[in-house]
Amino acid sequence: MAKSKKGPNFETALSDLEALVTAMESGEMSLEESLEAFELGIRLTRECQQALTLAEQKVQVLLSDNGDTEAFAPLEKPGAGDSEA
Repeated sequence: MAKSKKGPNFETALSDLEALVTAMESGEMSLEESLEAFELGIRLTRECQQALTLAEQKVQVLLSDNGDTEAFAPLEKPGAGDSEA
């Protein structure tokens, strides 16, 4: 199966994020390098979240096409139910 260039590549972004965290944890970065690494880490985290969201949407579409929508309950966003009192 050929990989699509549409959307973020989860595995690559996650691998890059793990390497970045390891480098930051080494404690050998300057403050400037740490801030740049943190900024990159935020971007990579968002790419991973986007890839997971797209995958979840595809699963929902596939299940609804098969009429088995109860097999997959949508995930709640963290804090989504906290505002109800």
